[in-house]
Amino acid sequence: MVAGVVGSPVIHSLSPLIHNAWISASGLDAAYVPFSPGESGFEALVSGLRGGAIRGLNVTIPFKETALALADEADPLARLAGAANLLLFQPDGRIIARNTDGPGLVGAIEAQAPVFDLTAGPTVILGAGGAARGAAAALVLAGAPQVWLVNRSLERAVALAGDLGGNGPGKVSAEVSAWRYDQSAALLDQARLVVNATSLGLGGGPGPPVDLSRLGPGAVVMDMVYKPLETGLLADARSRGLRTVDGLEMLIRQAIPSFEAFFGIAPPRDVDVRGLALRSLGVG
Repeated sequence: MVAGVVGSPVIHSLSPLIHNAWISASGLDAAYVPFSPGESGFEALVSGLRGGAIRGLNVTIPFKETALALADEADPLARLAGAANLLLFQPDGRIIARNTDGPGLVGAIEAQAPVFDLTAGPTVILGAGGAARGAAAALVLAGAPQVWLVNRSLERAVALAGDLGGNGPGKVSAEVSAWRYDQSAALLDQARLVVNATSLGLGGGPGPPVDLSRLGPGAVVMDMVYKPLETGLLADARSRGLRTVDGLEMLIRQAIPSFEAFFGIAPPRDVDVRGLALRSLGVG
């Protein structure tokens, strides 16, 4: 049994480490491998895997929206988000798309900020790509009263807001609305949760241009980037006494339903995959 992860780039992914640890502990005759087809080769890769040559793929940047478009069926969250991070290849040739990013995000917040109430106030999501789509859809379904999308390209954020039921830029009374980075200061004054759903900060690079000093006490900052584990955004948040949620926890939480979908069993609970991942990252 073979499954894998596909992205461009994919060399940074810890998914093979996590899934293969679970595979080994479960005694499965299986493997989980990375695929990096390049941005122009994703559709050909997915097409060639129809028929169940492998069980499925986790999908990461920049393919999540295309993954949904290539599927024959999709779960409700993937349809709402307009993006999928999991493709399952059926023996009859069908491709089923799912989105486990959303439950992974909510699960990570519950684990690392357990007293935080997602319904207590507005959420700011940085980005409007596939990861942001999954995050926004999950937070809407979890009862966040406002979800404010901040993106360099306002048009893309407006499109996502429209897909999720918002009314376009500046409409803060809408459930979902779109904004530019230069408008983010006023949003942060009110936000209870900030989620970085961009790749900014990956590999230790500069994070998103937001001023966390505007956040009030009790706010939570989450970064989907997990390499490094403590991004510049999270370090800034910690220095201000804010609660933080890291991308590694989200990765593990979204991997659990993926593993179950690939191999038909739950991952063994006695495997410390977070510890394995931290050692791989050189942390602890």
